[in-house]
Amino acid sequence: MCGVVGIYANDEVVKDLYQGLLSIQHRGQDAAGIITYDGRFHTKKGNGLVRDIFNARNIQRLTGNIGVGHTRYPTIGGGGGEEAQPFMVNSPFGIIMAHNGNVINFQQLKKLLFDQFHRHLNSENDVEVILNIFAQELGVQNTKTITPQNIFKAVEGVFRQVRGSYSVVGYIAEEGLVAFRDPYGIKPLVFGKREDGLQPSYAVASETVTLNLMNFSSIENVRPGEVLFIDKNRRLHRQKVSHCPHTPCLFEWVYFARPDSFIDNVNVYDCRVNLGRFLADEIKKHHLDIDVVVPVPDSARDAAIEIARKLNLKYREALVKNRYIGRTFIMPSDESRKTSVQQKLNPIASEFRNRNVLLVDDSIVRGHTSRSIVELVRKCGAKKVYFASYSPPLRYPCVYGIDMQTKSEFVAKNSTPDQVAQRIGADKVIYQSLDSLKKAVQMGNPELKEFCGACFDGNYPTGDVTPEILKAIEEERKKAQDLQDKQMNLNL
Repeated sequence: MCGVVGIYANDEVVKDLYQGLLSIQHRGQDAAGIITYDGRFHTKKGNGLVRDIFNARNIQRLTGNIGVGHTRYPTIGGGGGEEAQPFMVNSPFGIIMAHNGNVINFQQLKKLLFDQFHRHLNSENDVEVILNIFAQELGVQNTKTITPQNIFKAVEGVFRQVRGSYSVVGYIAEEGLVAFRDPYGIKPLVFGKREDGLQPSYAVASETVTLNLMNFSSIENVRPGEVLFIDKNRRLHRQKVSHCPHTPCLFEWVYFARPDSFIDNVNVYDCRVNLGRFLADEIKKHHLDIDVVVPVPDSARDAAIEIARKLNLKYREALVKNRYIGRTFIMPSDESRKTSVQQKLNPIASEFRNRNVLLVDDSIVRGHTSRSIVELVRKCGAKKVYFASYSPPLRYPCVYGIDMQTKSEFVAKNSTPDQVAQRIGADKVIYQSLDSLKKAVQMGNPELKEFCGACFDGNYPTGDVTPEILKAIEEERKKAQDLQDKQMNLNL
């Protein structure tokens, strides 16, 4: 899961891009990058957080009123600045591009691009495949200037070949800003307009909060299978070129998105409050003796408050988060996750001592973080520790852009809640039901009828995820993890 921002404005865009990337830092902490355009492309990319990559000197040289930015969370491709987005090709015209998602058939397309079109990809980042296929589809039209129909046709070519999830923003030199969302709309993408000159400024981003902070209004979703093109005269063209059922990722509302964002017109905060209400009903069925409800900060706070309110229990923020430690779920290795939990959370021991505690978290994935937190609470003298997850049990690999791609990673795989409780050291584990999760989202937007909940139920909406593909992705993931572990050991 990554974050993207693209801006076509009247004035210099780098400060807006920087602020925009800060607003979606939660979507990726591995790397970040910005490319701007003022007649030539200017690039700055690197590893780490946005604030550590960009400084006054390199921001000053990122000139131009057009630009694309990205925060990276690695799925395909290892670490390193060479894997950071955006990417660029010089023909036709010169194109830059960034995306959020995951291309399932990345390796096959990489080989195809080399064998048939002699296009060499210099990374293991799947946006380079999308970029080169788009460039190839645009180039074969052999046009001297770009029309909206050229763009729509090129994206149709991308949709025919690229499998998986992808929300994309790019810029074609001297021609215009382009954005599109995969045919199923699995990953979010929004755009907005700002009246700040003779012509309007436009921006595209992963979340509405980014556009809010940059003072863009008239915010709309890029629809599934839709293409936007803002031409060199700043005219907006849009067309839906694919008509698959809309199946947005449920994990956006569970974990990834900010609570002040709207994902497909559903406010994330309201959804999490509703998830807390539904989970409270589930907890009530177990007749537990609970003294205090404690959220695992930060994403579980909204649901935990509602659980405590509905069950008439004490609510305490008894796990204090170090704000300068990143999100543990999206850290690249198990070892870094374990270390980070110890650095990230400090308990207020008096709130746990001699009490039966209900911990509330957004999910339980691998179980390492949950187990560490339970151990932390027990050391403080808690009598019993119950653990509630406001998402259903995660059991199946995600191939659409979340870093849980191997069957062995899931503590709930082939396990009952009681078995999960034993593994993480809790006295009881209570999960949200999948139906309740869907209902909580639909309360915000009844027009949403179908969802991608593959990590919960194993149903992959694109219909092209075979056991062979799952095996290949798992093997690729294991190789990448082994390489990463070796690099970490060399750095010790």
